[in-house]
Amino acid sequence: MQTDPIADLLTRIRNGLMASAPFIDVPMSKIKVEILKILQAEGFIGEHEVLTETDFPMIRIQLKYDVEHAPIIRSIRRVSKPGLRVYRKTTDLKPVRGGLATQILTTSVGLMTDREARRRSIGGEVLCEVW
Repeated sequence: MQTDPIADLLTRIRNGLMASAPFIDVPMSKIKVEILKILQAEGFIGEHEVLTETDFPMIRIQLKYDVEHAPIIRSIRRVSKPGLRVYRKTTDLKPVRGGLATQILTTSVGLMTDREARRRSIGGEVLCEVW
């Protein structure tokens, strides 16, 4: 039984990067697809596609590495957990790591980065932080 699918996604990405895997497969859900769209738009991962050949759809994620084959993602961690939710108001959303890190928030208008939330003056739950 899986209690936190977002933490499972982040852990699979972290493990794939540590193993220098070219791609990983994760079980599909709508929120995972939205998180991956943001990570792709920010340049942290390559393409991702939904595989529907089996009874349970999977998402294949292409991981990105630099020219020395070091992972582009240096750190990816879950901020808000099922046992301790972390919410931020617009005024509390500050740039993380001097603006180099990206936080992914779930807001009343959907998932977005912390930069987009500050631009729109929207607060929400901080799902994860990537840099």
